[in-house]
Amino acid sequence: MVSKPQLRTKYKQLRSQLSVDTIEDRSIEIANLALQLPIWDKTNYHLFLSIEEQKEVNSDYLLNILSGKDKNIIVSKSNFEDYSLTHYLLTDNTVIRKNKYNIPEPQDGIKIGADAIEVVFIPLLVFDKKGNRIGYGKGFYDRFLNECQPNTIKIGVSFFEPENQDIPSETTDIGLDYCITPNKTYTF
Repeated sequence: MVSKPQLRTKYKQLRSQLSVDTIEDRSIEIANLALQLPIWDKTNYHLFLSIEEQKEVNSDYLLNILSGKDKNIIVSKSNFEDYSLTHYLLTDNTVIRKNKYNIPEPQDGIKIGADAIEVVFIPLLVFDKKGNRIGYGKGFYDRFLNECQPNTIKIGVSFFEPENQDIPSETTDIGLDYCITPNKTYTF
C-alpha cells in the first residue's frame, strides 16, 4: 500500500506540471459538472479560495456559479496554531489577503458556524474510489467537517481521476460524498 506522504509527493509533482491554460480549462470543466449535482436547493455553501502557487483548482468559476444563483458563500481563515478554520460570509465588503502560506483569506466579517454550512467544496491532492481523500496533511478540513452537520454535502474537486488503490484512512478522516474531476463526477 502506498503511504499518504508518497501520494502527496506524487500528486504535488503531477500538479506542478500543469500549465496555466490546463488549470483554467480543467477548472471550468469541474465547475460545469458541479452544475449537474443535486445540491442547488441549499443556501449556505463553503468554498475554498485557490492557492495559485499550489496550482489548485481555480475556485473562481464555482464562486461565479454560487454568486449567480444568489447563494450564501462562506470562506475561511486558517489558524496554524491549532489547525482550525474560522468561517466568514463572503460579501462585497470582505477584504481578502494572502497569508504567509499564500492562502487567500478574509480578514474579518460576519462569522458563520460550521453547523450552518450545507455544502462544502474541498480542495485535495488525491482521492480514491471509496471517497477517501488526501490534502496537505494538517487536518484543517477533517476538523472543520467534524463540526458540520452529518448531512452536510462534501464535494471534492480534483484535476486527476481517483487512485486505483485505497488510500490509507484514519478514524478522524472524513470521506467525500462526491468528487468532481474534469471528466466525471464520482459519487460515494
